[in-house]
Amino acid sequence: MATVAVHNDAPDVMTRGQAVVMPTYARVPIELVDGVGCRVTDATGREYLDFTSGIAVSTLGHRHPVVVEALHRAAEGLLHVSNLYWTAPMVRLAERLTAAAGMDAAFFCNSGTEAVEAALKLARRACPGRGVFVTFEGSFHGRTLGALSVTAQPKYQQPFAPLVPEVRVLPVEDVDALAAVDGSVAAVIVEPIQGEGGVRPVHHEFLAAVRSRCDEVGALLVFDEVQTGVGRTGSLYAYQQLGVTPDVVTTAKGLAGGLPIGAVLARGVAATALGPGDHGSTFGGGPAVTSVACAVLEEVLRPGFLESVRDTGRRLRAGLDALAAHHHGVAAARGLGLIQGLVLDGLAASDVVAGCRERGMLVLSAGADVVRLLPPLIVGQSEVDDALAILDRVLGAP
Repeated sequence: MATVAVHNDAPDVMTRGQAVVMPTYARVPIELVDGVGCRVTDATGREYLDFTSGIAVSTLGHRHPVVVEALHRAAEGLLHVSNLYWTAPMVRLAERLTAAAGMDAAFFCNSGTEAVEAALKLARRACPGRGVFVTFEGSFHGRTLGALSVTAQPKYQQPFAPLVPEVRVLPVEDVDALAAVDGSVAAVIVEPIQGEGGVRPVHHEFLAAVRSRCDEVGALLVFDEVQTGVGRTGSLYAYQQLGVTPDVVTTAKGLAGGLPIGAVLARGVAATALGPGDHGSTFGGGPAVTSVACAVLEEVLRPGFLESVRDTGRRLRAGLDALAAHHHGVAAARGLGLIQGLVLDGLAASDVVAGCRERGMLVLSAGADVVRLLPPLIVGQSEVDDALAILDRVLGAP
């Protein structure tokens, strides 16, 4: 690992950006310019071990030959034709994705938030006369007004109230609270693992109870797998190892390895709920991005790939458990596969994130007291060991 001290890596770009870019992100003063595999390089030439994957986006890491080749091929053809016409890459992606996910149909858009927005509209269409959505405390589903309305975190919601009405917020893991899911509910939306809410896996028994209750009252069950999808948990989607199948899945982030794409996958009545004019997306399903997504998906579904994710996920988790046992400032580790969280006790996640960055590794926070690790799915065992060693040093620093 490089050990060059950071001295305001990108003063020119940062200063110019602050003058013209809306301040919606608290960016660190680093200009990233290159990357290969699980490592990125800043404008000064300093290298970082990337355990963020662009917030679970860079599925195959940086400059992966599969992505590079697919991009080159896509650039030689049509980049955009609009959804007035058919294109083969869009159909191929829909065929492969629905088959692998056990779904019947797909709608393509550009992001996870857009996918959630589409899923909410789909639920209203599939369940006419029902206007209520049910979500859970600590959830995060996006920042458009509809998606924000089912994001049960006041810090995100309050500045933009009033939001979409008829949203019921229930405590997660409370089976008795599911009595609030009644005949007025169009859909229940839940993350199998709450990402922004602190890397909190939801027990499969509770998810099964939600599935059962939705079946009883005729509501749709929507799984938000924007962050957990496309292999991150060791299966293509988390629900495939939890024994609970939703009616609708939202997916995005890692689907095209770094290019913007989102999708809604649906089965049964939900797959046919939307008709012409009900919803749309100008750029959704374009030939270039779906070509790349097809290539990424084929790589993730290649024999042995997901097994490797499970193996490295277990190695990472074992190391995090060891850190929790060794350091007084760590309460526990939690997660599944290669979405893992380190729950802190008395330490600030922001300080640990900064300490890792100073030592050459990029990690994320998930709330004030959770450090979130989202390495590319190609991460090797030695890189996992490097990451654990850096965390050990940061947690042991005075």
